[in-house]
Amino acid sequence: MNIQSFKFDEKGLLPAIVQDLNTKEVLTLAYMNEESLKRSIETGETWFFSRSRQELWHKGETSGNTQKIKEIKFDCDQDALVVLVEPKGPACHTGTVSCFTESIFKSEEPAESASAHSSSPADFLLELEELIAERERLRPEGSYSTYLFEKGVDKILKKVGEESAEVIIAAKNRDAEELKWETADLFYHVLILLREQKVPFTEVLNVLKKRHADGK
Repeated sequence: MNIQSFKFDEKGLLPAIVQDLNTKEVLTLAYMNEESLKRSIETGETWFFSRSRQELWHKGETSGNTQKIKEIKFDCDQDALVVLVEPKGPACHTGTVSCFTESIFKSEEPAESASAHSSSPADFLLELEELIAERERLRPEGSYSTYLFEKGVDKILKKVGEESAEVIIAAKNRDAEELKWETADLFYHVLILLREQKVPFTEVLNVLKKRHADGK
């Protein structure tokens, strides 16, 4: 479709909803004008128009948290976009995976078909990653995650090493129950490490997917 056919608003802008291709999480809402949309298509990375600065900006140009575009969709009215991306780092300037982390309302009622919409174990790892990001940002008192982030990378690496050893011992002892617990501890501390290193868990998943696609 020709870009000129889109219905830009009176300021020459289109709202662009940026969504993680793999997790389907909405990362941010930004705006594109004709030029930023062209650059996004040409470069394969997201470009937006800043309404506050009145200029184009390339997502991740200074932070390194770029977004590789996999698909750009438009709605039936041709006045809004959904940009499916593989993010390299957090989408929000606060350091969270998504800009949408706070709730104004959340129903306490269970979903009508909870079994059909329940999170998979892999989804929970992404939820845990988001919680860890929040712990790093807010540093709530008494949180073990806060303790690790404040102690720094050496302490985190020490814990990853300790938990790896515990997994090995449990496996060597053929203790399935202990192995489950120790593996869970290892996964948690690895997520802490990834967060400290500013490496999104989705990038690890992308590596696994690529290896699978390559037949490795």
